[in-house]
Amino acid sequence: MAKSIMLMGTSSHVGKSILTTALCRIFYQQGHHVVPFKAQNMALNSYVTLDGREMGRAQVAQAEAAGLVPVVDMNPVLLKPTGNAQSQVIIQGEPVGNMSAREYHQGYSLKAWKAVQNSLDRLDKEYEILVIEGAGSPAEINLKANDIVNMRVAKHLNAPVLLIADIDRGGAIASLVGTLELLDEEERALVKGLIINKFRGDVTLLTPALSFLEEKTGKPVLGVIPHIESLGIDEEDSVSLDEKPYGVSADDADLIHISVIRTPKLSNFTDFDALANEPDVALYYVSSVEELGTPDLILLPGSKNTTEDLLYIRSTGLEESIKKCVSYGTPLFGICGGYQMLGHLIRDPMHTESEYSEIKGFEYLPMVTTFAAHKHLRQVVAECADFPFLGVQLVGKGLIGYEIHMGETFFTKENVHRPFRIVRAAEQETCIMDGALSADGLVIGTYIHGIFDDDTFRRIFLNRLRIQHGWAELPIQYHYRAEKEHAYNRLADTVRGSLDMKKLMSVIGVEENV
Repeated sequence: MAKSIMLMGTSSHVGKSILTTALCRIFYQQGHHVVPFKAQNMALNSYVTLDGREMGRAQVAQAEAAGLVPVVDMNPVLLKPTGNAQSQVIIQGEPVGNMSAREYHQGYSLKAWKAVQNSLDRLDKEYEILVIEGAGSPAEINLKANDIVNMRVAKHLNAPVLLIADIDRGGAIASLVGTLELLDEEERALVKGLIINKFRGDVTLLTPALSFLEEKTGKPVLGVIPHIESLGIDEEDSVSLDEKPYGVSADDADLIHISVIRTPKLSNFTDFDALANEPDVALYYVSSVEELGTPDLILLPGSKNTTEDLLYIRSTGLEESIKKCVSYGTPLFGICGGYQMLGHLIRDPMHTESEYSEIKGFEYLPMVTTFAAHKHLRQVVAECADFPFLGVQLVGKGLIGYEIHMGETFFTKENVHRPFRIVRAAEQETCIMDGALSADGLVIGTYIHGIFDDDTFRRIFLNRLRIQHGWAELPIQYHYRAEKEHAYNRLADTVRGSLDMKKLMSVIGVEENV
């Protein structure tokens, strides 16, 4: 039977995911067989496992930190907001339908609890330590009766709980005290320590507050974690987009400017993390014509509601501005839902996504996409097939990614440039053409998420944009997967140095390995 530790927060976005990731890496470095777990996620950033099932990205990062291949038992319930207070409900990696918040929280969540128990039972038998992440706050009185992600999990495992507050947003002390006050006696007893996260400045100035906390609550403060700049770790919560750049500054004059269109239901923005980390790139998110500017490349991201997001782009005037940029020679690259938008029509006869049966696309690519109930989920390996781009034929092999989309895309003419060839799907060798390219080579689309994660392909692509400026080509500047490993180790070092590890290991009931 595994030992466990559970991280809960006084609110959303206090750093639970990141600290869970840190503990996974710390325990992994110590030689423990550790696994992450979150009963229920609500996120639009998701991932496809090797067996073709869907899970939240945060647990993927945590699995990587723990030296594991991601599996859905790490995140058995995933909610993907679709709009109008509705979410697609995914149980054990498979969609079971769309539900309103009321339908889910007042009825279905307790049915989903069975899947949570089954996953926990399997992980409990296989691993030495479970590092469990809660969601939001455990003290939400209106949701508590049907909550399956916080105290219900802790009680099920009798797991010790660490309560986290984000001091950067203010009110951390009051939040910790107030949260504990709202827990019942049994729940409060499970809380074994407090953590202050995202602290900036001289930690000694916080000493009086820490003493007050311990005296007031009777709970030890296990550490104060500093604010960590440029984490370099995948994020799944769209709240994090608010912290990303939104415009080009004067300091970006010698950089490639890339605009990502931020729509209300943008999903899988981790597709662009590798690009954002390139030293010769200024990548920024835009939601208005004014923010768009005159970029060197425009990216249309995936969407959980392609139809509604396309209408948003149209209503804000962004469609017209994007088309103007393309007419001046700016490449436009769409991924998944963004790819679907580039065609002539999007059809939704079963109203899978919206009330609209049919909507006109950007009309760049000769294709029609029809939504259906079936979701395509698979990991893929691809290569460049027919990809003329800014004067050269792009090459690339071993491009690892995944597909996660609803809808079938059909072409309305022959002899379309198909830029990618899928050579492996799941664990099977195959030969399937993917994506489309306009005749002038400026508009590109693909269903493959993660296409820019490959260091060689990404650099070849960016070098074509450099040449447009008259700049010299560069060798590979950023090693995506190696930098992620470095980020996990850096995070672990910071958190290890900020926590009382001896107390923490005592709370878990595991000996501290050095």
